[in-house]
Order: sequence, then C-alpha cells, then structure tokens
Amino acid sequence: MDQTYFLSLLVFSPLLGIIALAFISKTQERMIKLIGFLATLPSLFFALLAFVQYLSGYDISGLSEKREWIHFGKFAFLNENTFTVAYELGIDGFSLVMIVLTTILATFAAVASIHIKKEWKGYFMLFLLLEIGMIGVFAAENLVLFFIFFEITLIPMFFLIGKWGYFEKEKAAYSYLIYNGIGSAILLLVILILFARTGTANIALLKEIFNDPAAQAQMIAPISDDLRYGLLIALLVAFGVKLPIVPLHSWMLRVHVQAPPSIVMLHSGVLLKIGAFGLIRFGLGLFPEEFRDLATFIAILGVVNLLYGAFLAFIQNDFKMVLAYSSISHMGIVLIGLGALNEAGIQGAIFQVVSHGLISALLFFLVSVLYERVHTTMIDKLGGLAKAMPLTAGFLLAGAMASLGLPGMSGFVSEFTAFLGLFAVNPVVAAIGTLGIIMTAVYLLRAVLTVTYGNAHRDYTGVIDIRLVEALPVLLLVALIVLIGVYPNILAEPLQATLETMINGLGG
Repeated sequence: MDQTYFLSLLVFSPLLGIIALAFISKTQERMIKLIGFLATLPSLFFALLAFVQYLSGYDISGLSEKREWIHFGKFAFLNENTFTVAYELGIDGFSLVMIVLTTILATFAAVASIHIKKEWKGYFMLFLLLEIGMIGVFAAENLVLFFIFFEITLIPMFFLIGKWGYFEKEKAAYSYLIYNGIGSAILLLVILILFARTGTANIALLKEIFNDPAAQAQMIAPISDDLRYGLLIALLVAFGVKLPIVPLHSWMLRVHVQAPPSIVMLHSGVLLKIGAFGLIRFGLGLFPEEFRDLATFIAILGVVNLLYGAFLAFIQNDFKMVLAYSSISHMGIVLIGLGALNEAGIQGAIFQVVSHGLISALLFFLVSVLYERVHTTMIDKLGGLAKAMPLTAGFLLAGAMASLGLPGMSGFVSEFTAFLGLFAVNPVVAAIGTLGIIMTAVYLLRAVLTVTYGNAHRDYTGVIDIRLVEALPVLLLVALIVLIGVYPNILAEPLQATLETMINGLGG
C-alpha cells in the first residue's frame, strides 16, 4: 500500500460509508445498519496497523503528509512559506494512541447503535461524519486543519443529540452548540493571533518559534509575555469547555442524560478528551513556561473538578447523571496530572484520558442495554437486576471497579501515576484530592449495588440478559481495561517520546 496516503485513508475512510448510504433507500434498515458498522472498520484497521508497526519499531513520522493548500498572498519581504496553510497530517505516539482509542470506540458505538429506533440512514451518515472529525482532530499537523476537524465534530453531534435523543433533546443540543461554539470562537481567536504574529499555523514550527529565542526573532510581530499568558488562558477556557472544567460543565450533564447512549459513548470516550489533548498539545506544548506558572492553579482546578463531581454524583438518582458527574470528577484527575508538571503527572494525565475513554464507553454501553430492557435508568425504580440480568450486572460491577481504581485495571494505573506526580510537588493539594478517590468508590458502589442487588422495585418477567452482539464489545472493552492495568507499558512505550519532548520543553 502506498503510505503517502495512509493517514488520509485513515481519516477519511468513513466517507465511503457515507457515500454508500447516500445510494441506499431509507427503508432498507438491515443494509443501512450493516454499512454503518462496516464503514467504521477500515479506520480501525489502519489505526491498529500503525500501532502494531510503531510497537515493532517502525518510524511513524514517515506516514506524515504535506501538500500545498492555501496561500494568503506573497510578500517580497517575507519567506515564500509565510502565511501559507498546507494540508498536513501526521502522528506521534500520543496522537496515535488517541486515534486507536477513537476508532475502537467508534466501532463499538456503531454496535450500540442497534438500539436507535428511527431514521437509520441519517443517523449513520452523521455518525460517520462525526468519526471523520474525531480522527482528523488527532491527525492534524497545523492549527487551521485542527480547527476545521474540531468544527466538523460539532455539526453532527448537534443533530445526533437533537434528533435521536430523549425528552429534552433539543435543549441539550442547543446547550451543547452554544457552549462549544463559544469555546470554538475563543480557540479561533487564538489561532488567528498566532497565525498573524508568526506567519505559520504548523504546530511543530510554532513550538520551535516559541521555545527557541533565535527563532522568535523571525516572527512577523513580537508576542509579549502578557500576550503569551493571555493566549494560554484563552486556550485553557476554550479546551476547558470541552473537557469540561467546573464551572463550564453544565452543558455536558444535559448531553450525557439526553443524548442516545451510543453517542454518549463517543462523547464521553473521545470528544471530552479533545479538551485534554488540546491542553497538552497546545497549552503545554506551545507555552511551557507560562503553563509552569499556572501549574498550581490548574492542579487546584483538578481537585475542584474531582471533589465537585464526586460529591454530586453521590446524591443523584438517575444512573446516567451518576456517570455524567463521574466524568467531570475523572477529568479532574487529568488536570491534577497536568498541574504536577512532571513526567509521572503528565503520564498519569494521558493514561487517564485513555482509561476513562474505555471505562466510560463501557458503562454507557451497558446503560444502553439496561435502558433497552427496562426503559428507565432511575436508581429508585430499579434493584434486584442481577437475578434477571446476571451478566449485565457483572459487567456493570466490573466497570465500576475499573472506574474507582481497582488494582489490575486501567483506572488504578492512571490515578496512581497522576497523584504520584502531584504528591511530589504539592502534597497538600494532592492529599485533599484523595478525598475524591474515596468518594468515587462510595458513589459508584452505591449506584451499581443498588441497581443490581438492591430490593427489586419492579417485575423483571420477560427481561432478557445481554445478547451476544452486545456482549462482544463489552468483553473487548473489559479486556482492554485489564490489559492496560496489568501491562501499562503498552501505553507507556508509545507515549515515552512525547513525554520526553514535553519534559525537555519544561526544562526538566
């Protein structure tokens, strides 16, 4: 295969599914479901192929693509590449891990989409467009292309929530659009300032300019220290909406409750992680010194997220709300790791991004199975589910154990490493944050054990347990969670080069 177009094929292969669906009658539901699922497989194949090649020693930088795209004019006194935006795709260990996570969860979410009840054709066309945007975000090598893919994710998500969601779906969709639209506007402003001042949108070149005093002299216009801090804070807000950071989180709660579970799998598993990816790749990557000055503040924000989400999850009656607040809480661990600003902390933050992506997707997949059978997720209307659905109950308990950080599962590795990094530099803030870990065990075990082994509040006659087509993705997700927990080096090895670059940028 010609590797010149490898990444383009990886990013845009779901487009083949969209084209195929365009020629299928909307009444052919079985064919639409099959195409929708199969269209996610090429990207998964390419991502896993790249990952296996990377682990075997292949230099994935050779997969990069660069082609002329947009020229904003030629100026005699400037380099010919100034104010030029190229079509640039590339991957490193970090982005490769995120692409593998995205493609795995997209395939599993396509399986979970069997619970969608109407208009399959439109649903899967939007679903595949969303996958293109998600993969493209992690493969983009310049800020303009990153922003375009970032915006591509907003459009299908708005319609997927607003059309296929639950009772208050329109309110959730508009809340999603408004909050993320504001975050996008702030991000666009940062990109425009960087492009105007430096003449480039290439991420690698921007890092060189900002971290090399000699290269800074080649800027179109200087960027003062105050402006650098302003740009970093703007990035913190823009990606903080996506993560989300408290108090920019209320829209996410509505999405988690009102969107169809298959879409929430992608939202909690991938789209929230774009916020973490952006903070690491651009906030920490472009402004390491300024990030260091804000590190304690970021760690405190992480503790606030962790405690706020954990305490509010404890008092929720809707199982989906428990998981929504749990996502807020667990994203706090990402901020805690970044606030530590050492190798252990940053590695823990990235591990948490991947771990929570798998765990949240598992739990929301099980929510879709549960809701399909009993048509409610209210904890006080459930109970005794283990008798009617023993396998589902067992998987729920496994997901809860992973989320609360049981040793041998991915959640333990990420939480332990992130807190290890913070205890090394700020033990007081880290000690306060450990209360959130304790609360995680409390609210998750309360919710799961009440649903599975509590007093039954309804008749489960005729309720069937998880089917084979549903159990396969669940088993694979559990296997990946255990694999990372038992053999964390499968993630640590691809991330090592990225971590070394970041630590060097910080002067470590």
